[in-house]
Amino acid sequence: MQDIYVVTHPHAEHTAQDLVGGWFDSRLAPNGRDDAALVARELARRGAEMSRPVRITTSDLARCAETAGIVGEALGVPVTEDSRLREISFGEAEGRPNAWLAERQVPAPDHDRLDHRGPIAGAETRREVASRVGACVTELMADAAHDHVVVTHGYAQTFVVTAWLRIPVEATGFVSFATRPGAITHLRQDDYWRNRSVVALADTSHLVRRRLRS
Repeated sequence: MQDIYVVTHPHAEHTAQDLVGGWFDSRLAPNGRDDAALVARELARRGAEMSRPVRITTSDLARCAETAGIVGEALGVPVTEDSRLREISFGEAEGRPNAWLAERQVPAPDHDRLDHRGPIAGAETRREVASRVGACVTELMADAAHDHVVVTHGYAQTFVVTAWLRIPVEATGFVSFATRPGAITHLRQDDYWRNRSVVALADTSHLVRRRLRS
């Protein structure tokens, strides 16, 4: 079996300040760092069950890189940063109050889900995000000698999963896999049939269990 764990970064400073994220490069908030340690502890526990050496790849934005660093230290594994795993860019809205974006944002129409850019200068389309994230995941999955930990963002996580399932970008216009900060999605491919299974989607039980014990 090959295991892939997709981690969405825990709470970041821009969320606490009610600012637009995207490529705005905020770090983890104090409670986010605490949760990153819980994620790392859970992955270290699961690491004993992995059949291959572990490779960690993360978005290069600070909130993900910080999370991946904490995980890497727990697993004793180096971390590789890849900008293709970044969150969707909100262009000129990034770092501004969320209310500023809400006043200007235009939802994508059903006939143009993939290529709608809206009125926000510099914002990315869904197709652009799905394509760059998918290219990264395709490269990672060519490395069958490792199990993988991928640290990314809430919106981008959907396209990690769709790329891993080999869903074409053209079919992702309406796809969304809901997640939460600090969640772990477990993907697995068996060695014989080559089937790819979503074992657990956006699991946060490791956060609840550890808090109850503390």
